[in-house]
Amino acid sequence: MRTPAASARTPLRSRRPEWAGRNYLLLTAAAIITNLGTHGALIAAAFAVLQSGGDGGDVGLVAAARTLPLVLFLLIGGAVADRIPRHRVMVAANALNCVSQGAFALLVLAGDPQLWQMMVLTALCGTGQAFFSPAAEGMLLSSVSGEQASRAFALFRMAMHGAGIGGAALGGAMIAAVGPGWVLAIDAAAFALAGALRAFLDVSHIAERAGGGGLLSDLREGWQEFIGRPWLWSIVAQFSIVVALVGAAESVYGPLVAQDHLGGARPWGLALAAFGVGTLAGAFLMMRWKPRRMLLVGTLGVFPIALPSAALAVPLDVVGLSAAMFVSGVAIEVFGVAWMTTLHQEIPEDKLSRVSAYDWFGSTAMLPLSTALAGPAESLFGRREALWGSATLIVIVTALVLLVPDVRNLTRRTKRVAGPVDGGAALPDTAAAMRPTAVTDGRPDRSGT
Repeated sequence: MRTPAASARTPLRSRRPEWAGRNYLLLTAAAIITNLGTHGALIAAAFAVLQSGGDGGDVGLVAAARTLPLVLFLLIGGAVADRIPRHRVMVAANALNCVSQGAFALLVLAGDPQLWQMMVLTALCGTGQAFFSPAAEGMLLSSVSGEQASRAFALFRMAMHGAGIGGAALGGAMIAAVGPGWVLAIDAAAFALAGALRAFLDVSHIAERAGGGGLLSDLREGWQEFIGRPWLWSIVAQFSIVVALVGAAESVYGPLVAQDHLGGARPWGLALAAFGVGTLAGAFLMMRWKPRRMLLVGTLGVFPIALPSAALAVPLDVVGLSAAMFVSGVAIEVFGVAWMTTLHQEIPEDKLSRVSAYDWFGSTAMLPLSTALAGPAESLFGRREALWGSATLIVIVTALVLLVPDVRNLTRRTKRVAGPVDGGAALPDTAAAMRPTAVTDGRPDRSGT
């Protein structure tokens, strides 16, 4: 006999898609929490430097201090995440981020933070991210299966970026109202709560790694998977330049333009929130659209990422800048879901974190240099010229990657590929895997998890 309580629960279960399992829901909830805190904290860090008497060069140094350890430790983080349970790596990284951001908050609230202190604390935060990112991406990719993977990734990113909208807007408003220190404190609390949720992730479905080679052997295996796929290394090479240029524009030039021409932190926070709205719209679009040539469509979506740099170069008012950020957000999400779906389809599960680490490493390798040199480049060439140069280079490298045949021709398959590398994409297990999926209700990520 069915009880009233059971009857009430059944419709709720029926509404949840089959692919939205326990791990997926925990990962999504934790991502929402951390994005609420982090998007505001990134703005807060820049304005903490400016309010302590620093200039554009100092903002760039603090941003570089975050990204340098990210680059240095990413490959190790990816190998570790494929060796031990990924959720343990994620929780440990969240704990480190909580402590470092909490200390940064106390330093700012106490008054007169020194540049070297802010650099050390942001470096610790970057170290945590280096271990977290490959583990998180591998965990998310392994938590979804079936033909609706792209829809699952799009919904995850929609939730993540939706939280970013609120985080950026709230962060900008709070910095203007109570200062950056409290925003950093909220970010520390968000890391603590998200880490607690991630501690409950279930990794029993992931087969234990067989004993054997050490860390260097794992890194070599990941490199073979990475270099054997032209579509993979060419797009990562492209993004090593794109991410560097966008990072310098948003971490250094954006806050400076906002302070000099737009009125401070609040309008810059609104512009970043518009980017978040764009990513939300892009994720919704990719839930309804499933392009057959995923990477071709995704790469075409990279061209509009040049718009914010151009808008800052003019500079446009907050409405124009927000419009450019919105379009950029839609575009990067078109690429992002296509990229994540391709990785899920082409990369074996036991190598996901290592391949993800090479992806993250290549994409962020030039970021510390670009953020550190943003201030000197402004002094040497001028801010407007540096921003126009950034926009032009983004267009050029994106056009070049379209020359790679695999980028233009790799197609969606009905089954995830887990075979050996053969020149480009991995070989499918069956002939059926070569057939594209029917265009149903799911549709085609690069910004990561």
